Amino acid sequence: MGSRSDPDRPALSLFAEELRAARERAGMSREDLAAKISYSASLIGMVESCRRVPQAQFAASCDEALGMPGTFARIQKRLRTLSFPESFRPFAEHEAAATSLRTFEHSLVPGLLQTAGYARAVLATRPNTTEDEVEDLVAARLERQAVLDRDSPPLLWSVTDEAVLHRPVGGKEVMRAQLLHLAEMADRPNVTVQVIPYSAGAHSGLLGAFVIADFGGAPGIAYLETAAEGETVEEPSVVAQVALIFDTLRSEALPRTASRDLILKVAEERWT
Repeated sequence: MGSRSDPDRPALSLFAEELRAARERAGMSREDLAAKISYSASLIGMVESCRRVPQAQFAASCDEALGMPGTFARIQKRLRTLSFPESFRPFAEHEAAATSLRTFEHSLVPGLLQTAGYARAVLATRPNTTEDEVEDLVAARLERQAVLDRDSPPLLWSVTDEAVLHRPVGGKEVMRAQLLHLAEMADRPNVTVQVIPYSAGAHSGLLGAFVIADFGGAPGIAYLETAAEGETVEEPSVVAQVALIFDTLRSEALPRTASRDLILKVAEERWT
């Protein structure tokens, strides 16, 4: 999973110790518990030895199988950022608390709008990342998307370059499913998806992707993608500069309905 900061390790150890203790009190082997929760005994072993970060569904299944409602789910909430790349962890809390999110991507579908297949294909390109670590990263990315399904979801305004629709990530089936999902998400009242067409030519967004988290009356916070590690920025003057770039990019993009039509057209003509 990469390096873990000291504040995270106790929560990971706590989850492992509680799981092992509860399982043994119930007189279950790892294989017995695996059969009840539909996860492998080897995964349970890795969680109990702190070699895997448990995801939300795993925690909920353990709560039910071991008769401990909410116990593992509460501990797991403290671990959620542990499955994110280290550079993104500071921003993850801001993303979850934001009232609105403005995001620009020039190469990839934004993480909050990715399918599992697309996310897996993207995350598998990370250097020195095992298959198990990729699955943890995919699960964490999908968990992030739950913010869009809560009772009062943030407004998400996503602007992407048309190149995102044409870049082959994971093959034709993955791309077609991803673009159809993107179009479906664009139908939600709290989600706006706009595409900057190739005809717009060069634009300032080609210099880098970013996300701005807004909090109503509080100052916004930006996350800037970089070649090495992303950067969370709270300096008001920098956030204002990024917001201005977003407004400029939005003015270059196709309207909402035309953007959705282009997404569906590319899905049918290029990825069928």
